[in-house]
Amino acid sequence: MSITEFFELASFVVTVVALPFAIYTFIDQQRKARENEEEAAYVSLSESYNRFLTLVLENPDLHLRTAHHTPNLTADQQERVLVIFEMLVSLFERAYLLLYEPELPPKAARRWNSWTDYMHEWCRREDFRLLLPRMLEGEDPEFAAFLRALAAEEEAKAAADAP
Repeated sequence: MSITEFFELASFVVTVVALPFAIYTFIDQQRKARENEEEAAYVSLSESYNRFLTLVLENPDLHLRTAHHTPNLTADQQERVLVIFEMLVSLFERAYLLLYEPELPPKAARRWNSWTDYMHEWCRREDFRLLLPRMLEGEDPEFAAFLRALAAEEEAKAAADAP
């Protein structure tokens, strides 16, 4: 075998075997990197939600973990409720922008569904729903429409359950 034939054979092997393998490896590494980024975003959001819940626990007088609004709040308490709800809406918007897509693969859908559960839970509170129009001013329009729809759904459920 001459040197020319050897290089032709080597070129053929690279073209047929090594190049497709390199392309596959590159694509696989990109997929893994994207999954790692998505997981890191989810973990960061989850940590932010846990910090938010700590804030809720630090304000027990507001009774924010109850299903209903807290009656007879002072002006100071009402302002704290509004600020806390605004922080929550901001967190929900960040989750929406980072995690939501119309067609989600199963793993991403599970991550997103945990956030929709949180959103449904908070939308059950009448005071949250009443403040929602004010809190959604200036927010991402698609997110605002999404959260309004959840709130309307929870309001309809509450009306159906009312005596």
